[in-house]
Amino acid sequence: MSLRDLIAPGQLLVAPGIFDMISARVADRMGFGALYMTGYGAVASSLGLPDAGMASYTEMHSRVATIAGGCTTPLIADADTGFGGLLNVDRTVRGYEAAGAMGIQLEDQVFPKKCGHTPGREVIPAGEMAKKIRVAVEARRNPDFLIIARTDARTTHGLDEALRRAEIYGKAGADILFVESPESEEEMARICRTFDKPCMANMVEGGRTPVVSYEALKQIGYRFAIFPATGFLATAQALTTAYAALRQHGSSAGQNLDIMAFSEMNKLMGFERVWAFDKAHAGTDDAEK
Repeated sequence: MSLRDLIAPGQLLVAPGIFDMISARVADRMGFGALYMTGYGAVASSLGLPDAGMASYTEMHSRVATIAGGCTTPLIADADTGFGGLLNVDRTVRGYEAAGAMGIQLEDQVFPKKCGHTPGREVIPAGEMAKKIRVAVEARRNPDFLIIARTDARTTHGLDEALRRAEIYGKAGADILFVESPESEEEMARICRTFDKPCMANMVEGGRTPVVSYEALKQIGYRFAIFPATGFLATAQALTTAYAALRQHGSSAGQNLDIMAFSEMNKLMGFERVWAFDKAHAGTDDAEK
């Protein structure tokens, strides 16, 4: 079943945010229909920097290739503004697709962009973004490679302007429309009522948009929902708890930490194949002595 089938009318595809190979391997074995490489998480985990347009195409493309190459679940990846002008968008789409992604998210922010649930975002003219979408559609080789068009106009310019832009991007050829950071369930419902094309919900815990249940998302009319921050927020909190206990007590002994068993981590990282390979190939055959 293709991703297009999973976002057909009446369907709701839920994708967890992944940001490194540990989060990707954990999510990959959970049975999700897709994974979403979050720009915030990828930049935070690889560079230790805020999601503010500081990661380059090369850095993000490398992360896409690593994650897509290490997972069996289809990957949709954040590509910010396309990393420049129209030629950059062309290169980005071709590069992400060649790296193994099955979809790409492009947004209409002014470069350098900012995280969608933070203040101070500005957008480029809608006509410029429409050109980017047309270039993206033309650049893909696989027609099933999904183009997601995101507008950040809601926060600064209001919902009407965001809807106007999303309509333009849909006509330019976007497969999925992403109106970022609506501020109520009523706004979310209006977005989905406005368009025949699939709409995407961005569920960020603590963000500007209400985080609602699966049933509510489906009833509202969304066909694709990402939870980009759930993984890295949980990871950061778990590390804070574990390291605080270690700092306080000087050892993990007796702390009853909620951590994965080392044996299970070895399985997650693929050590079983290493051991099997060594058993099959690393020994010296008597005939070679």
